[in-house]
Amino acid sequence: MRISELSARSGVSVATLKYYLREGLLHAGLATSATTATYDESHLERVRLIRALLDSGGLSVAAARRVTDALDTPPPARHDLLGVAHGALSGGPLSPEEGSAATAAAALVDALGWHVDICAPARVELERALAAAAAGGLEVPARDLTAYARAMHKVAEVDVRGVPRDSAAAALRHVVVGTVLLDPVLLALRRLAQEDVSSHQA
Repeated sequence: MRISELSARSGVSVATLKYYLREGLLHAGLATSATTATYDESHLERVRLIRALLDSGGLSVAAARRVTDALDTPPPARHDLLGVAHGALSGGPLSPEEGSAATAAAALVDALGWHVDICAPARVELERALAAAAAGGLEVPARDLTAYARAMHKVAEVDVRGVPRDSAAAALRHVVVGTVLLDPVLLALRRLAQEDVSSHQA
């Protein structure tokens, strides 16, 4: 298909598609002349993914590019997909020094016996979130933090169980899109559950 058809089928303007091409978010089409190219279903799927990352996921163009770069070169080991996906979404893995500095996160991970890489970006993300909560006057007791962590472990089991096993690219796409687009679903479910629990305690 030509870029005009790709635009019509994806609902994205030609100008925006050309921007995606310039920014490296969308892979080049098959050149048919010096000024024209053809595109296929892989381009349509990628455009839809880009829209989901930028619009629904709220990612920056730079973060979306890290995701698409990772999708183009997925790691061979299935477990490494999570590291690549989380790194792409957060800006990259931590240094061992940064990971070690996240003492509250490290203490929680150790107490739970979880196998989490010292360079996992979520270590610092958790540390910053706890610091922000404390700065706002909300100290999270260790008991509650542990309960939250165990509940999220159950969610993670569902997440990982659904990862495709037929190809690394499909698995990585599932992990990235699932992480970005399901976070708002989990937040909404938490709020619905809070309302239900509160109704029984009123």
